[in-house]
Amino acid sequence: MLVHKSVIEFLDETASSNPVPGGGSIAAHSGATAAALVEMVASLTIGKKKYIEVEEDMKHLREKAIGLRKELLEDVDRDSHAFDRVMAAFKLSKETDEEKAIRRNAIQQAMKQAATVPLEVARKSLQVMHLSKVVVEKGNCNTITDGAVSAMMGRTAVLSALYNVRINLGSIKDEELVKTFNQEVELLEKEARALEKNILNSVEL
Repeated sequence: MLVHKSVIEFLDETASSNPVPGGGSIAAHSGATAAALVEMVASLTIGKKKYIEVEEDMKHLREKAIGLRKELLEDVDRDSHAFDRVMAAFKLSKETDEEKAIRRNAIQQAMKQAATVPLEVARKSLQVMHLSKVVVEKGNCNTITDGAVSAMMGRTAVLSALYNVRINLGSIKDEELVKTFNQEVELLEKEARALEKNILNSVEL
């Protein structure tokens, strides 16, 4: 599994000629990193007398971040597996009409999964950004830049994942699904950009 590799091994694998891990996996990894930073800020806020009023909020927020980090780490491999499934579908035999039909269906199903995984990554990463906003506003002031970096990493994760959704939608024949996905993509992108701007505007150094 990709997530069990060391940082150096993961980057070496990314830099290789192997198509996975690619942008989708990196998007998920960015979202997980954003969540980890949220956890750090919350942890450095909990137990401090100065922030006793927000301690319970920080504990609850940290638990949410932990859950999202774990899910996004799983998505690093899920995205790569989805790509592998697409490649496997394209390699299916197409000698007879029946084989061609089976191959077409397999490709379509694989492409839908390849679009669904990064869309889920974008959703989760946007959730992380909302947590980033809270730790920037209420967390330990000495870690405000860490919260800001979390927001920026979260935004990168959202937009990166959405790029992967878009490119995969181009190969999907289900027009209703494509329309529905595109509508959500636009909303997620708009919210992520606005949220990052809002968060960074609140950071005073």
